[in-house]
Amino acid sequence: MRITRIAPLSVAKVAFVLYGMIGLIVGVIIALASLLGATLGMAGGDKSAVFSAVFGVGAVIIMPLFYGGFGALGALVSAAIYNVVAGFVGGIELTTEPLSAR
Repeated sequence: MRITRIAPLSVAKVAFVLYGMIGLIVGVIIALASLLGATLGMAGGDKSAVFSAVFGVGAVIIMPLFYGGFGALGALVSAAIYNVVAGFVGGIELTTEPLSAR
């Protein structure tokens, strides 16, 4: 079996979801760190702590969109480049075997 062509939009859709999920995890970590910093800042009387809290909550929305968008764009370009290269060298060969009944 040989992979000679990959549908770039199909790969981009999958990458958008995968990288979006990674972005959500990163966004939650940033949000928790920002909220912790805002809590400590408010205890010390720092007025910029409110900005830190808003930034942290915004990260949960912004990070998945950025990660998903750039991941999808990278996957789209990579799949298109793969198709060009596979046209020259013949693609990737895969060896498969049927699942055995156990």
